[in-house]
Amino acid sequence: MSATTTPAASLAVQVRDLGLRDYTAVYDEMRAFTAARTAVTADELWCVEHPPVFTQGQAGKPEHLLAPGGIPVVQSNRGGQVTYHGPGQAVIYVLVDIARRGYGIRRLVTTLENVMIEVLGGFGIAAHARPDAPGVYVGGPLDGRAGQRKIGSLGLRVSRGCSYHGLSLNVAMDLEPFTRINPCGLIDMPMTQINDLVATPVALADVQRQLVATLIRLL
Repeated sequence: MSATTTPAASLAVQVRDLGLRDYTAVYDEMRAFTAARTAVTADELWCVEHPPVFTQGQAGKPEHLLAPGGIPVVQSNRGGQVTYHGPGQAVIYVLVDIARRGYGIRRLVTTLENVMIEVLGGFGIAAHARPDAPGVYVGGPLDGRAGQRKIGSLGLRVSRGCSYHGLSLNVAMDLEPFTRINPCGLIDMPMTQINDLVATPVALADVQRQLVATLIRLL
């Protein structure tokens, strides 16, 4: 094996199903996992749901948090502005040694967007990314004018060449809390979800499985 060859074993991906877990606890576990990684630590994908919580990105502007009410607000070190997590949303945390895979952050962002677009396409939902605002959208033109709704979000942090945080895709949740914020800093951006766009309801577990399978293939 040459010095520039990456061992196949180090590119393996482990998948963990965490179920419904408190955001802060999982956030602390992601940071600890990333800090403890070595050059041979396997990449992991964590599938999780969170109880209702608003999370604010590292450079998040307080004016985008309009009326949180009784829902807790947690400061995070991911990129981006404020978003909402709640039951019925598929969250996949992507703990990947991107340096080992030869990825840059822009390529990882594009990969996560393409994963959500492909999975949504499998349910007959046409979705797209935007060049000016990370995430996945349905309806409307690419530049975000009238008729567009957001269905998937992403936020990442990279430490020592390794990513954490990840993506969230709305499946079957209460969307009302999104009206209490400017989602991801986008003013007057309505949110939508899979089960509002399909004739037959989709199970969250099925969406999680497809997200994971597509992520592993595209990584």
